[in-house]
Amino acid sequence: MTAPIAVRRLPAGIYGAGYAEAFADLCRRAEAPNLHMAPAAVAAALSFGISANDVVVLAAQEEGDDRLLGLWALRRTRNLNSGFAPVLAAPLVSLYEVSSAPVLDRERAHDAAAALILAIVEAPDLPKVLKLPFLPMAGSVFTAFEAALVATSSSIATFERWQRPMLIPEPGDDAERYLRRALGQGYKKRMQQHRQLEKAGTLAYQRHRGADAIAALEDFLALEAAGWKGRSGTALASLADDGAYIRKIVGNFADADAIRVDLLRLDGRPIAGGLLLDFAGQLHFLKIAYDEGHARLTPGRALAIEMLRADFAAGRPFRLDSGAGDKVDPSAYPWGERQEMANAIVALADSSTALPRLAAAARMRLRGWRDRSPR
Repeated sequence: MTAPIAVRRLPAGIYGAGYAEAFADLCRRAEAPNLHMAPAAVAAALSFGISANDVVVLAAQEEGDDRLLGLWALRRTRNLNSGFAPVLAAPLVSLYEVSSAPVLDRERAHDAAAALILAIVEAPDLPKVLKLPFLPMAGSVFTAFEAALVATSSSIATFERWQRPMLIPEPGDDAERYLRRALGQGYKKRMQQHRQLEKAGTLAYQRHRGADAIAALEDFLALEAAGWKGRSGTALASLADDGAYIRKIVGNFADADAIRVDLLRLDGRPIAGGLLLDFAGQLHFLKIAYDEGHARLTPGRALAIEMLRADFAAGRPFRLDSGAGDKVDPSAYPWGERQEMANAIVALADSSTALPRLAAAARMRLRGWRDRSPR
C-alpha cells in the first residue's frame, strides 16, 4: 500500500540553493524530466529580476520521506498575456524554455500530479488559473495531468498547437539506422548535403561541458550575432537582459554538469552552434545558430547530425526535445518523432478563464494578421 502524498511550498531561494541533488534524483526516476524546473533554472530566474515572492515551488513527497515524487515551479503573474488576470505560469521565464510540465516520478505520476493540482486548488492565496505556453499534450505526464484536472472539476483550453520534432530512439538503434528511419525518402539527399559540407574543408564537431561550455558560449553568441538576428537587433549579444540571463543559465547548469555548447567548425571557424541542457538522459535544445554564408549546405542540420552521431556513440539512453516553436518547420532537422504541443490555459475547479482566453485568442489573431501581411 502506498503512503499518501503531501505537497510543500519551498521558498524559491532555498530551493534554488539546496535541492540540486534531490531534483537530480527525481529526474532519474522521471519519464520526462523538465530541466526548466531545476534549482539552477529557478536561481537564474531570480537573477533575471523575478521576485522570489512570485515564485511558487511545489514539492510532492510521501509523508515521512524526503524523496521528491513531483516538482513544479510556477510564477504568479498578471500582465497583458494573461488579460491582466492573476495566473500561475510555467516556466518562470518564457524566453528559451521548452516545457511547462511538472516533473513526476514515473511510478507515482498520477498520485503526484493529483497532489500538485489539489494543492493549488486548496491554497487560498494562489490564482486558480494556469497559463502553460509549452505544454506537451501526449505522454505519461500529460495523462497524469489530465486525470488530475478531471478529479478537481478543472478544464483545459488550448490555442496554438503544433508538432515539435523530438528524438526518441528505439531499442537497437544506432546513428545510421535512426537517420535512415527519421529522414525517410530524404535520407539520400540530406546525407549528400552533409558530405558536400565535409568536402568544403576540415569539418570538426566539438562538445563543450562545464567550464568549457561557459567559454564556448561566447563563440556561440558571436556566431548568432553575425547573422540576421544581429542585423535586426534580436541576437542575444544585442539584448543585455537576455544575454545576461543566458549566461546565468549556462553558469548555473555548468556547475551541475548539465549544460552543453556544441560547435561545428569548418577549417577552425564555427559555422553552427547549439545550446542545450543535458541531464538524466534528457536533452533540451535551447537555441541554435549558424553561419548564413554556408546556408546552402545546411550547417544547422549538419550540426544536428553530428550531435546525433555523438550521442549514439556514447552508448547511453537519451531523448532530445528540440524546443521548436509553432513556426518551425519540423522537417528542418533530422529528428523523426513528433510531440504534440499547445499553448494551454487551465481553469482549476471551474474558475473563470475569460480574460486569459480572450488575450490568447487576440494573440492568435494578431500573429495570423502579421503572418499574412506583406513584408
